[in-house]
Amino acid sequence: MKKIMFALIVSIMGGSSMYAQSSSDLLHFGVKAGANYSNMYDSQNKEYTADGKIGFAAGAFVSIPIGTYFGIQPELLFSQKGFKATSSILGNDVSLTRTSSYIDVPIFLAVKPSEMVTILVGPQYSFLMKQKDVFSSPITDITTIDDFDNDNIRKNTLCLVTGLDINISSFVVGARVGWDLFNNNGDGTSTTPRYKNVWAQATVGIRL
Repeated sequence: MKKIMFALIVSIMGGSSMYAQSSSDLLHFGVKAGANYSNMYDSQNKEYTADGKIGFAAGAFVSIPIGTYFGIQPELLFSQKGFKATSSILGNDVSLTRTSSYIDVPIFLAVKPSEMVTILVGPQYSFLMKQKDVFSSPITDITTIDDFDNDNIRKNTLCLVTGLDINISSFVVGARVGWDLFNNNGDGTSTTPRYKNVWAQATVGIRL
């Protein structure tokens, strides 16, 4: 995963630096932090229900202009997603709370109808780093943590994300919604997961 992080940072920063040589006055770097409200749905069972949960989200972005009204905005984020599910076993209430930690790399097409408003849409590549499950019952609580060390950058979950940024001087207030599409297996093949993340994100950032 460290190799993936390094490759993504070098790729984003390198591409941005080349562009900055011709239009550095319009190029913006920034950092932001906020929260996700996420849930998971069963794409094969419309009756499946789970409760959403709140997770942390933070990272950096680069706003690369392409003319006056368009641009490209890649981002690099740490993002927590998950869900809460409850059930009953032998008359006893039980619950499962899952927190999945990802490195998210959205690559947005930015449409700028005004200096204050930026509309964003594009694909996102999500790399699963860690998954924590907490199973609770009247008898006991069980916590399991799985770490994922994957150096294959082609192994990820492809998502679709859209959102809006409100630019107020150097501050950026952002809102996003996203959902999983399919898993890239790392060998050129892909599969559609039965259980998919869906989330809404709100952040506050500073751009330079």
